[in-house]
Amino acid sequence: MFDLQLNGYVGVDFNGDDLTVEKMKHACEVLQQDGVSGVLATIITADHDAMCHRLARIVECREADPVIEKMIAGIHIEGPFLSPLDGYIGAHPPEHACQANTDLAGRLLDAAGGLTKIFTLAPEQDPGAKVTSWLADQGIVVSAGHCNPSLDQLKQGIDAGLTMFTHLGNGCPQQMHRHDNIIQRALSLADHLWLGLIADGAHVPLFALKNYLACAGVERCCVVSDAISATGLGPGRYRLADQEVIIEEDLVPWAEDRSHFVGSACPLKKMVLNLKEIGLSEDEIDQLVRINPLKSIGME
Repeated sequence: MFDLQLNGYVGVDFNGDDLTVEKMKHACEVLQQDGVSGVLATIITADHDAMCHRLARIVECREADPVIEKMIAGIHIEGPFLSPLDGYIGAHPPEHACQANTDLAGRLLDAAGGLTKIFTLAPEQDPGAKVTSWLADQGIVVSAGHCNPSLDQLKQGIDAGLTMFTHLGNGCPQQMHRHDNIIQRALSLADHLWLGLIADGAHVPLFALKNYLACAGVERCCVVSDAISATGLGPGRYRLADQEVIIEEDLVPWAEDRSHFVGSACPLKKMVLNLKEIGLSEDEIDQLVRINPLKSIGME
């Protein structure tokens, strides 16, 4: 399996300022044991200097150990060019969300040492899709996420090089227009986009996941874990970057006020069981958790 979005694993927070080579190697070894061949380490929105520091630390850890180098195939930068609006911003701190600009994008890419594979942004935060075009010209997969662009804005992004949508069905409010909403807009353009889906049964209920897959087609979708440090450890209190996360018996990560999810605590191997539960074949599951993720970032 290959995971396009991994924030942490088995107690190790990739967004933590205390990340060490030893910690990251442990996470990578457990990922190997769990059937994962590679991941994109994901850095989320934070103070922009802190984001650069965290990206650089991932690079340093990767260069220090062959196990880490093999597992961390690249980096997924999720933010800070996201919608700051309630619901759409999700677990990202809204005070650090901002309009897209090439100066900050360049700083982030430099800190990531040429490892950036995916950059998630909100198309409505990128006027004229200029940063989208600039990133795409460098071979980076630009993904829409934590966003509420109009259909025209989404199409403009696609024309500029947008090719993916980050965790469809999440990063949006509980209450939206019943028809004209970001989920429907993305599904209507599925022939132009890779659609990321978190198959833990909580972020998207399994019956809705089945509908999304039927609508978009398995050939256009990728299953991602969006896993955080709590993954594999059971109930408790954990960290994602600068925030505390609560895990109760349902093993779903919640913000302290239970207003929204904070990533997932479900490993890909469990998501495979969920995909079997909704009737997918072995070949379809392989396409969702290995073939398509690699193909989407040009690695197969």
